[in-house]
Amino acid sequence: MAEIIERNANELTIQVTVKLSGSLLEMENAILDSCNEMGCLATTEALQKFDTDGSPLKLGDTKLTARAKDNKTYQTPYGSVQLERYVYQSPKGGKIYCPLEQNARIIRGATPKFAQQIAHKYANMNAPAVCRDLEDNHHRSIAHSYLQDVSDWVGGIAQAKEELWEYAIPPLNEAVTTIVVSLEGAYVLMRDEGYREAMVGNISLYDVTGERLHTIYIGEAPEYGKGTFFQRLEQEIATVKKYYPDALYLGIADGAKNNWSFLEQHTHRQLLDFFHVTEYLANVSYAAYPGKTDKPKRTIWLNDRCKQLKREPGAVETLISEMERLSQKIA
Repeated sequence: MAEIIERNANELTIQVTVKLSGSLLEMENAILDSCNEMGCLATTEALQKFDTDGSPLKLGDTKLTARAKDNKTYQTPYGSVQLERYVYQSPKGGKIYCPLEQNARIIRGATPKFAQQIAHKYANMNAPAVCRDLEDNHHRSIAHSYLQDVSDWVGGIAQAKEELWEYAIPPLNEAVTTIVVSLEGAYVLMRDEGYREAMVGNISLYDVTGERLHTIYIGEAPEYGKGTFFQRLEQEIATVKKYYPDALYLGIADGAKNNWSFLEQHTHRQLLDFFHVTEYLANVSYAAYPGKTDKPKRTIWLNDRCKQLKREPGAVETLISEMERLSQKIA
C-alpha cells in the first residue's frame, strides 16, 4: 500500500509497503503493483498543478466562468486516476472548456506519457499485442478501441505539426554526386473500406565511389491513390535539391505507371528495381527453356542472368540482345 506522507512545495514523499512472499516472479509483480500505486498517487498530485483556482477566464474575446468541480478519470502509465477539476463555459452556454486538460496536454483522457507509450507500441505491434503487452508487462488493462483512439489522435497531432518541421541534412565529409529517389507501395485490405495503398520511399545520397552517405525515409498510411505520399516526397526532394542542385538524380521503382510519371518529373534517369527485374527474367526463362521438364535449366539460367545483372558492367545490353534473339526464335 502506498500513501503520501508529506507535501513540500514541488516535492512529494510517498511511503509504500511491499509484501514479499511466494516466488521471485510473484514478488516482482508485487513490486510492480506498488510502483504503479505510487505512480498513480504522484500523477494525481501532478495533474492538480495544471488546474485553476476557479477564477473567471478569458479565451480570446469570450469570458468563461467556472462551473462546479467535475469528476474525471484519466489514464496514466501506472493506472487510472480520478480527480475533481474545474470546467468552464460561456454564460451563453456552448462548448465546455477544461483548463487542466489543455495545460497538461491530455489526449483523449490519456496523460502525455501514457499516450506516448501506447502510440509507440501500436506503431510496432497490432492492437491485441499492445493490449497483451500492457497487461502482462505493465499491469495496465485498456480496450482495443481506446488504444486506437489515442493513437489516431497522436498521429493527427503529428501530421498537423509536420508542416512546421524542418529536417536539416547533417554535414557530410564527402561530396554528394548521386541522389537516388526510390518508392514502393503495397495494397492493404481495410476492414470496411476495401483496398488502400500504403507507400514508403527514401532519398539516398551517395559519393563518387557509390558509398551511401545519408538517407531520408518517408512513409504514408494506406490511402486512396498516392496524393499525400507524393506531396510529402516532393517536398523532401525540393529540399534536397536546394543543397545539391548539380547532383545526378536517379529514380528507382517498380512498374506502376504513376511511379514513373512522378519520377520523370524529379529525376534525370529512371530504373526498374532489381527485385522486379528478376520477376520479368523469371518469365523470360520460359522462353529460353519452354519444355515441361526444363525447370532445372530455367533455374540455372535465371540464377546466372541475375548474377550477371548485379555484378557485370554491360549486362543489361547483353540481356536485351538475348531476349531479342529469344523473341525471334519464338516467332
